[in-house]
Amino acid sequence: MTTQHDQAPGQALRIIELADHGIQPRKISCNAIKVVERLQEAGFLAYLVGGSVRDLLLGESPKDFDVATNATPEQVKQVMRNARLIGRRFRLAHVRFGREIIEVATFRGCPEGEAGDQREVKHTGRVLRDNVYGSEEEDARRRDFTINALMYDPSTETIRDHVGGYEDVLARRLRLIGDPSTRYREDPVRLLRAVRFQVKLDLAIEPDTAGPMVAMAPLLADIPPARLFDEILKLFLAGKAWPTYEALVRQQLWDQLFPNLFSDPANPPLLVEQTMRNTDQRVQDGLPVTPGFLFAAFLWPRVKPKADALVSKGMAPVEALAEAGELAIMAQARRVAIHRRFSSMSKEIWCMQPRFEKRRGKRALKLISERRFRAAYDFLLLRALEEPELQELADWWTQIQEKDGEAQAAMTHNAPAKRRRRKRKPKANSASTSGPAASS
Repeated sequence: MTTQHDQAPGQALRIIELADHGIQPRKISCNAIKVVERLQEAGFLAYLVGGSVRDLLLGESPKDFDVATNATPEQVKQVMRNARLIGRRFRLAHVRFGREIIEVATFRGCPEGEAGDQREVKHTGRVLRDNVYGSEEEDARRRDFTINALMYDPSTETIRDHVGGYEDVLARRLRLIGDPSTRYREDPVRLLRAVRFQVKLDLAIEPDTAGPMVAMAPLLADIPPARLFDEILKLFLAGKAWPTYEALVRQQLWDQLFPNLFSDPANPPLLVEQTMRNTDQRVQDGLPVTPGFLFAAFLWPRVKPKADALVSKGMAPVEALAEAGELAIMAQARRVAIHRRFSSMSKEIWCMQPRFEKRRGKRALKLISERRFRAAYDFLLLRALEEPELQELADWWTQIQEKDGEAQAAMTHNAPAKRRRRKRKPKANSASTSGPAASS
């Protein structure tokens, strides 16, 4: 049975009973329930909140379980001895149970006027820090989307809804809480989250929520590059990379993440499109995926022309790719900071491409044994989609992997020799005396 309890004038808390919502406690992390129970036993309000409640209603399996409470972070730490306090922008408690972490946040308020040093807002409206605590209802209303503001009480097996999120879940509707333009200014990353939820959960974006997205897209330029990197991982490694890309292009958000990368984002290079489709298939098949390969594909349209230009000036292909790759990564870091371990993988994939042309002797067999061979080989197959002249080379490397030792040796013995590149002679009156790399 669904009931309502009066709150402030014009507002109501809706309580959804188990008979209506159907969430089974066995699908909830026992550690999350333990945290809620311990806080409630200590006299605090505490509920499961956000994405886990939403996903359970949609029949999804939550990856994380978060808790909201009126206990301060310090009080949470007193109740849960295994808690660790983190964060400056938003002060939180992480309660660790082995490899599982339950995130506990204190109810945030919606302060009127000044809030001292507990809340910091830029002139653009972006919230830099918010540790103003409030009531349960205020906490629900300051969340981003209605479907993320639902609270579940394990002790009564009921859902608490302050913002109409339950009906939005049932209607598979994505709706911002409050004025959309204001909410996007508070945190422009909500633009990316809107796309992610829409695609991941197959939701329809409510018109008022979708309306300002294109106009607000430039606000992403104000987000720290490291935070955008984390959002990109969520966007492209969840098994919906290609439809996510299409949605980002429609909302003119792609160019905010990767400016001027493709001449026509609506028709990206085939290598890039196929990489995203392959990534989605690997996620669906339960196979590992890595951001390093994804960034290698995304940045290749910028790396290859620069490397070709350097080679035409006499630089060795591997060196040219290394330099072009470094320049591309540095340029991209101004918008999205790529972690070094992933950018290093991208550079290794690029720099191994010329080595595939050397098929004779022990070099080929050595290449097969190298750590990044498989990723670089997969990249070669993708390149062949756009460069048909590489198909024979890709087929050869496919075949040699299917052979045993003697057959492999025979293939490398009979392989065609690498075509030598003719070095350009320097102009007679050239002003440069420091070699071809100096002009790069």
